[in-house]
Amino acid sequence: MNNRERLLAILNHQPPDRIPWIPRLELWYRARERTGTMPPRFRGMSLRQVERALGLGTPAREGRIFKIERDGVDVVVRRAEGKQITEYHTPVGMVRSVMHYSEDLEAQGLPGRIEEWPCKGPADYRVWEWIMEHTRYVPTYDEYLAYDREIGEDGLPMVATGDVPLHDFALNLAGYEHAFFQLADYPDEVEHLLGVITEVHRERLWPVILNSPARLTLHGVHLSSQFAPPRLFKKYILPYCQEFFPLLHQHGKSVAMHADNDTSMILELLEQAGWDMLECFVTAPMVPLTLEQARAKLGNRVILWGGLPSLLLSPSISEEDFRQYMYNLLKTIAPGDAFILGVADNVMPDSLIERVAWVTELIEQKGRYPLS
Repeated sequence: MNNRERLLAILNHQPPDRIPWIPRLELWYRARERTGTMPPRFRGMSLRQVERALGLGTPAREGRIFKIERDGVDVVVRRAEGKQITEYHTPVGMVRSVMHYSEDLEAQGLPGRIEEWPCKGPADYRVWEWIMEHTRYVPTYDEYLAYDREIGEDGLPMVATGDVPLHDFALNLAGYEHAFFQLADYPDEVEHLLGVITEVHRERLWPVILNSPARLTLHGVHLSSQFAPPRLFKKYILPYCQEFFPLLHQHGKSVAMHADNDTSMILELLEQAGWDMLECFVTAPMVPLTLEQARAKLGNRVILWGGLPSLLLSPSISEEDFRQYMYNLLKTIAPGDAFILGVADNVMPDSLIERVAWVTELIEQKGRYPLS
């Protein structure tokens, strides 16, 4: 089997010939390129070439099935004094976000820190509702198919298709540190905004996803025990998912959630919502949830893509502890159903690339299905 065939087998609840090993290498590669510290054997190589040289599959996360167009919205971006200011001008008002950036982060290809969020209260909600009502999702299926052909046997595109409305509000519109105060202070107004977002998704976004050629979609990111606790999850997230995800399944599609966070309190709810896969699934020691605990709760019903916390690739972790973790991981996931080995969330700039290469050797030697 090649990596595409392995992923399709897992999505179809069938065993692969061996455990797929498909980590995200982009942050490490970008940092090495931008700082001139690429190891000699990889110099001059593209990211895909480095992945192949290391014996990895490709995560294939760059495919897109739509582009967003907004009628009547003038977006102005400018930089000044270490800040990037983005303004959204509409006939009903303006909202803006401000990101603080630094040369150190940019040198490694890492984003800055948001200091000001677009939605600060009800007046901003009304502007964003107008923006949503004038948002269109324009299919780009031909571009996706070309990307899919480019990926070929190295992987299977996982297409980002947005977030659930509550978390979109918390992550992108109000910011985690403000969203839940706003939900407490302005519950009716926030719920009205969430309703507008949901209706636009239902009428304009969902049909584009359902009719697309993509097999694997990513819808929902960073849902965590802290920012999507059970009470809020049941009220705001579960109904949305239980309406949308069955439609995806009826159209032969699988849906993943980006899970590089603490999901210890919401694992059962993620399954109940209908997610087929938790990708970039992070475990202890980075969060209070072990792979053993996740397997005990989810069994093989939900696919886990991850399992290797990025911290384990850091020089701060001894080689002995790293290798023992990997041996235990193989025991935990045996016989190997519903599992794709990856790094949660990314092979970071300071990661030891020799450990990535060692995992490739380990999987080649001991990763054949069924694991004993």
